Amino acid sequence: MAPFSIAYELLVTRLENFQLETNKAFNFTASPSQPQYFLYKFPQDVDSVIINVVSDAAYPCSVVSVQDIVCPVYDLDHNVEFNGVYQSMTKQAAITVQRKDFPGEQFFVVFVIKPEDYACGGSVPSSIHGNVNRTWNLQRTKNLQVTIVPSIKKSVYVQAMFFSFLSFLSFYLGSVVVAFVHYIRVQRKASAGRLSSEHGSGMMTSSHPISASTPEGSSYGAIDESSSSGARQLSSPERRAPAGSDTDSSVEEESDFDTMPEIESDKNIIRTKVFLYLSDLSRKDRRIVSKKYKIYFWNIITIAVFYALPVIQLVITYQTVVNVTGNQDICYYNFLCAHPLGVLSAFNNILSNVGHMMLGFLFLLIVLRRDILHRRAMEMKDIYTLDYGIPKHFGLFYAMGIALMMEGVLSACYHVCPNYSNFQFDTSFMYMIAGLCMLKLYQTRHPDINASAYSAYASFAVVISLAVLGVVFGKNDMWFWVIFSLIHILGSLALSTQIYYMGRFKIDMGIFRRAVMVLYTDCIQQCSRPMYMDRMVLLIVGNLVNWSFAIFGLVYRPRDFASYILGIFICNLLLYLAFYIIMKLRSSERLLPIPMFCIVATAVVWAAALYFFFQTLSSWEETPAESREKNRPCILLGFFDDHDVWHFLSAAALFFSFLVLLTLDDDLDTVRRDKIPVF
Repeated sequence: MAPFSIAYELLVTRLENFQLETNKAFNFTASPSQPQYFLYKFPQDVDSVIINVVSDAAYPCSVVSVQDIVCPVYDLDHNVEFNGVYQSMTKQAAITVQRKDFPGEQFFVVFVIKPEDYACGGSVPSSIHGNVNRTWNLQRTKNLQVTIVPSIKKSVYVQAMFFSFLSFLSFYLGSVVVAFVHYIRVQRKASAGRLSSEHGSGMMTSSHPISASTPEGSSYGAIDESSSSGARQLSSPERRAPAGSDTDSSVEEESDFDTMPEIESDKNIIRTKVFLYLSDLSRKDRRIVSKKYKIYFWNIITIAVFYALPVIQLVITYQTVVNVTGNQDICYYNFLCAHPLGVLSAFNNILSNVGHMMLGFLFLLIVLRRDILHRRAMEMKDIYTLDYGIPKHFGLFYAMGIALMMEGVLSACYHVCPNYSNFQFDTSFMYMIAGLCMLKLYQTRHPDINASAYSAYASFAVVISLAVLGVVFGKNDMWFWVIFSLIHILGSLALSTQIYYMGRFKIDMGIFRRAVMVLYTDCIQQCSRPMYMDRMVLLIVGNLVNWSFAIFGLVYRPRDFASYILGIFICNLLLYLAFYIIMKLRSSERLLPIPMFCIVATAVVWAAALYFFFQTLSSWEETPAESREKNRPCILLGFFDDHDVWHFLSAAALFFSFLVLLTLDDDLDTVRRDKIPVF
């Protein structure tokens, strides 16, 4: 690096400590003009070792390389990357080496000090600035300590796999126990009902819970008391459906109800009432609405296949590049707890995602059981499935189960080679999970006016597109943050308007004129109390939260744009869930033991999961060398690190969260829909 010729002295000495020993720390000094390399031979009973290198000083930047026993040894700055496996280093580095990769069962460990620190996150090289180099003659020596320790044995891999699968199989066992207890209780109730019917055969007809006072159109197939034959037909709408009507045609769905002008005016009257009840928003045919929600399930399967296949192909390519080139700066692992298996560099980070897949599948089984029980009740003409409780539509629940499984698949793909470009894979289905949960909460009391699957997934596609643009442009470009903040605020206002007016406030070219008229008449001309106070409070708080996020992004421009968007989704979901539960309790509704247990379990497990999530073990916002300073040893079974524990706990927390949504309104199964308030 000197700008002119330098006189130097060549000194040859015998190196006494050339071979490194297992479990024995060795200290030495290296410099750009004095690289160091040492020999290590595998002991007989060791198949894998971890090379730990530490230094008290972050700079000068250095490179640690593991090379086969060949000549010449590549120990210069310009050729150290030509052979073997290597990492850049500031204060810490760790490389796992397996005996099978070295036929001679020995290798060189090479240490090179770089002439400048740019590769490790230091100052920009003077050559880039075009200035004369003024640091060439500074002392660039670094004190290093290397320790080679045996890695885990194969039995630990087996132990970890058993632990992972058995931990989540216990959830299956618990679900079977709960289902069995529920079955016993149902059988006892049925037996008690049969005994009471034997003692008084006339009791059932005289105390029929559905009376002629049921509001017209207040349910999906209400029983008409005026005719027994009509009652039989209406109580089972599937049986009276014409042949060929079992189609998912969107034309049929709309033409059954919405194209009639008198019905359109009827909707305007009903949905703008001050006090709405569930019967007002569950007027459409149950069969058609149920099929509308099943489109969520089929669409997410299609999306998952088309999204996951190229992702899997890409991360396999990344892993292949790492294995072929030996460049371990490509992927941001926790190198102190990265256990390889086959071609995978960090198998533990992939294995820990099995919980998402197993619990997602279990949730699908639980939803399927509820769906089957509901269909049987419909076939048996159970009155409580017709005009009582929350309308049972399971399409969104199935979609949530698939999304949870796909989150596990894509998180595993991300952890094949974690880096800045791949992080969007880990978060894409998190957006969808949060969005589907909010849609499910809204659908519970608004079954007729919830978003269609096409518009919902189109919205998710826009969000994921923004996330990709944020990854590309979000680091430094102010224009991107201005545009994104405007979209965020305008989107929040448009959605708030739709929610407040129950979808009756049309979004078209005249929306601004109508908005100004509403503000003038309701806020300036006469400051009146909002017609829907509860909705107004929720929307004001929600808009304040979203505007705060927009201003924060505009001011601080966080580099981790994907996590920033995820934070927006999660905060909105938590806000809506809290509002829903508060309004439920305000309406004198009860929380049964199972949903109460799920709420408590969700809160506890999420708190524990977030504790491990914030234990940062690596960071692709920094250089690979700086990221390795955050690496920590394993904490569970000598195989899993803090982030793996986050995977385990977050899978359980999401599962309990889904169960909350599934069971939250079980107390309303025996309550008439015209008595259930909408909020």
